[in-house]
Amino acid sequence: MILDLNSDLGEGCGLDAELMPLVTSANICCGFHAGDSTTAHAALQLAVKHGVQVGAHPGYADREHFGRRELALGQDAIFELCVYQVGALMGLAKAVGMPIRYVKPHGGLYNQACREDTVALPIVKAAELLQLPVMALPGSRLEALCQGRCGFIAEGFADRRYLPDGTLVPRSRRDAFMHEVDEAVNQADWLIHERGVRTLCVHGDNPQALDFVRGLRDAFSKRGITLKAFP
Repeated sequence: MILDLNSDLGEGCGLDAELMPLVTSANICCGFHAGDSTTAHAALQLAVKHGVQVGAHPGYADREHFGRRELALGQDAIFELCVYQVGALMGLAKAVGMPIRYVKPHGGLYNQACREDTVALPIVKAAELLQLPVMALPGSRLEALCQGRCGFIAEGFADRRYLPDGTLVPRSRRDAFMHEVDEAVNQADWLIHERGVRTLCVHGDNPQALDFVRGLRDAFSKRGITLKAFP
């Protein structure tokens, strides 16, 4: 079995240099919810150095809440937000000789788009325009709306807990996060075999990110799972 392991990087959280050699895809922050052109450029250079595939990670311009607060923007505003951010990152990526392979919305934008057509549709339109697939939760509105328009990559989270309907436990709840590596590994098995995910995420701003990524890599090696960027 082949699985992709991704992390949200370029957000200025301080672990990029340590995480980049351990993942196979990096979701590079576009500078609105966190980071800036310097952190994005540095992350892209690290990706080139370690042969890591990269995607664009656009989010709401809400640094105070790290882009995780859900906002009420119109479809035109969300489309412009995504095209502007992803387009800028594509320019920086071209400067280092690294193509952008996909779009993964961040935080509040991601969660709303997985539930609401009015948020998902402008993201899909932006991805279609830029000829990129979208990475998000399987069974989401994003997956449904990508059909016939652009590619879709099913993603699971190793460091977050899930509700019975397959959505993420809200961060406001005390049980939203995994804290033990063994628990993350067991959930990864469920995500791969029951949810059909192609890529597994560990958040780059998680203080336990390095422990989780190393633990997952070790567990996957013992199970005969090959870590490799998706085509």
